[in-house]
Amino acid sequence: MRYDSRLGKYDGKTRPGGVRSTLCVSSQVGCKMGCRFCATGTMGFKSNLTSGEIVEQMVHASRYSQIRNIVFMGMGEPLNNYTALVEAIQVLTASPFQISPKRVTVSTVGIIHSINKFNNDLPNINLAVSLHAPDQDIRCHIMPAARAFPLAKLMNALQSYQSVSKQTIFIEYIMLDGVNDQEEHAHQLCKLLETFKVVVNLIPFNPIGSSSNFKTSSEQNVKKFQKVLRGIYGIRTTVRQEMGQDIAGACGQLVVSLPDERSAGGATLLSDIEDLRL
Repeated sequence: MRYDSRLGKYDGKTRPGGVRSTLCVSSQVGCKMGCRFCATGTMGFKSNLTSGEIVEQMVHASRYSQIRNIVFMGMGEPLNNYTALVEAIQVLTASPFQISPKRVTVSTVGIIHSINKFNNDLPNINLAVSLHAPDQDIRCHIMPAARAFPLAKLMNALQSYQSVSKQTIFIEYIMLDGVNDQEEHAHQLCKLLETFKVVVNLIPFNPIGSSSNFKTSSEQNVKKFQKVLRGIYGIRTTVRQEMGQDIAGACGQLVVSLPDERSAGGATLLSDIEDLRL
């Protein structure tokens, strides 16, 4: 994903910098979390990627662009493949890649036992939490796996993590029309986060065909939601820039298609990692 930092603003001022590339990395084939707004969840869980297969994504991407940031927000729940995740990040933050830990973000639905050891194993790595709802009932409705990770226990784990790491936590919140995007939900979310240092990222829902009945929140509702968080509670809030819809590769759209569903155009095959000259 290529961004131009100068196109955005912070505190009313144009951001410094220029063009930067962020790599969205997968940690599994499929996912067992079953989030109802995510196409990957319809696949079920197939397999974990090895640490080498995770790193290989960086190797291939580096042939096309200089990667500045890495986000573990592709297929799979990274903290359900914890050992390979830790090994891969240790490689990516060392020579020859030398990505700064501060530019690596791991996203999770809230695997509490892994969050409890995250800072010890991956210091200075950013943690993003796919919260997506301000209360347990809504969360369980759209994220069935949330039943195993009650919201109160998750928030306690995050409080402990932040008290030790001193890291800002990134909160991911998908905007679903009529489900979690009303002003009352914004106030509830702020109350939930009032003791935390966070950045909230509002994510427009990307259509995933007939596998979901959800609809994208209106731009007006997104702005109202953001206004509550920013204007009333002073919580730094961004709206995720949509990318990849044209190839069904946007946030929440990643799914393995059957061979006969793929484009007949035939994508160019990439060399395997063993054939690349580093």
